[in-house]
Amino acid sequence: MQSFYTILGIFILVAVLLDAFETTILPRRVQRGFRITSWFYRNTWRPWWILAKRIHSKTRRETFLGYFGPLSLLGLLMVWAFGLIFGFALLHWGAGEHVQLGKEGTHFWTVLYLSGSTFFTIGFGDVLPTSGVERFLAVLEGGMGFAFLGIVIGYLPTIYSAFSKREIQISLLDARAGSPPTATELLFRVGKYPQDAGLDVILRDWEHWAAEVLESHISYPMLSYFRSQHSNQSWLGALTMILDSSALVIAGVDDIRPEQAKLTFAMARHAVVDLTQVLNVRYRPAETDRLTPEELNSLREKLAEKGIRIRNDAEFEQKLAYLRTQYEPYALAIANRLFIALPPWQHTEKKKDNWQAGPWDRIIQAKGLGRISGRAAGYDHF
Repeated sequence: MQSFYTILGIFILVAVLLDAFETTILPRRVQRGFRITSWFYRNTWRPWWILAKRIHSKTRRETFLGYFGPLSLLGLLMVWAFGLIFGFALLHWGAGEHVQLGKEGTHFWTVLYLSGSTFFTIGFGDVLPTSGVERFLAVLEGGMGFAFLGIVIGYLPTIYSAFSKREIQISLLDARAGSPPTATELLFRVGKYPQDAGLDVILRDWEHWAAEVLESHISYPMLSYFRSQHSNQSWLGALTMILDSSALVIAGVDDIRPEQAKLTFAMARHAVVDLTQVLNVRYRPAETDRLTPEELNSLREKLAEKGIRIRNDAEFEQKLAYLRTQYEPYALAIANRLFIALPPWQHTEKKKDNWQAGPWDRIIQAKGLGRISGRAAGYDHF
């Protein structure tokens, strides 16, 4: 029976250490069938998601969902820590007897207590290992406790650095494509700028952003669950909007070259497809059409007001439909899993950008201090 506890303890330690290594250090997607991290997120996200569905206020729901990412990360670290403590407890239990102060008999819970105090380097000394094997295990576990603390200290800043880098670009999108961002608004605002200073530059930046998101979210899959600071922004929404915009340019927009759009589309599509696999999302046919023929005509008319003419022929519609099939099913599947609303192709009514909203705006306007028009301020395209 003692050998059974030893084998079980070794198995648990190997499983936890391998999972921690793959999650925190290995910079690539792991395709193994069972992983502790995947199991943990699958079984903690679903109840959180069910509770979020009961919250009717969008702002409060997003706030509630925003807690999951950081809390789940702490929870995962606790699962790893408990797994290591429990695994070492089994090894201690399988190794032999222990001496407890007062000469009391030892039980498994006593050995689990010894393992926990050793792992966290507390070392009260009220339970002592007696054999050479147990002393070696105690030293090994204490060293692993220090290593675990080092991983936590180094891991959390890395996660938040990647999150911050992701969100900076999303925040910059606010004044360029609206809140939430849409492909129509992006083309409407910057589509007539010189390409070397306008749309091409933005698409080139987002090509790099998509590559960074792909790398960081494969290396640290829990980043997918971290919500953006504003309820009308998200990494998936931004990625989808860039794909929408690139698809329009590739399908055919007069006076806008498609070369950079093709590069951005390829990188962004690569990101959304691979992240679907990272999140282990199942394919589901789209329940709604994000761009109906009527909406496409409305989009075409709005852009024509700014002098941006989208082709109006069967070849354009076929190409656009094909490009949409390359990414929309993946984006919709991730959105369904993470409870993220994908942005529309265009806003049906005028919306303020996040930078235009403020808690004192009504007071300022009531006092007559905010009567300067957007056109007079140089923001006519907003």
